[in-house]
Amino acid sequence: MEQKIEIDVMIAEASHEVYVDTILETIESAAKVRGTGIAKRTHEYVAQKMKEGKAVIALAGNEFAGFSYIESWGNKQYVTTSGLIVHPDFRGLGIARRIKDMTFRLARMRWPKAKVFSLTSGAAVMKMNTELGYVPVTFSDLTDDEAFWRGCNGCVNHDILERTGRKYCICTAMLFDPADPHRAQREREARDQAKKD
Repeated sequence: MEQKIEIDVMIAEASHEVYVDTILETIESAAKVRGTGIAKRTHEYVAQKMKEGKAVIALAGNEFAGFSYIESWGNKQYVTTSGLIVHPDFRGLGIARRIKDMTFRLARMRWPKAKVFSLTSGAAVMKMNTELGYVPVTFSDLTDDEAFWRGCNGCVNHDILERTGRKYCICTAMLFDPADPHRAQREREARDQAKKD
């Protein structure tokens, strides 16, 4: 008989710093396997997100299962949900969806009027974003905050972003705008489509 794994998804706090190196290694390994880029973050950066209550972690007992964090940009007019990762041992259990939902709710709760955006090259993340009400946009629709764009410096595809004057890259830009009058209709359609899939 197969034993069910209990996964707790929660807002991270300072005590979760013990998982930071494992999180960073898991993110880097996943990027290598996929052959895609990812913005590199330092131990200190991720630990600070935890201390500020701007991160979500998934644990199976004391074992790291998944992670993501949020950050505000452009004088809090924009928010990103970033660094979504699930440890390979725990993939296929719906953890990414639970983490994504919690980071999205956390971002909306902390900055209800902010536009929430995501840069991703992953089809699964694009699907989750669509179901939450995000739409694909051009990079010019995102924040012009230089601090955000400096985060892309560590990505293997950064040269593409630079060569195109920050207009294109491998990632797809997706945006949730709480003021978009058509958002509610798109969210209903995405939920209906998800039920059919």
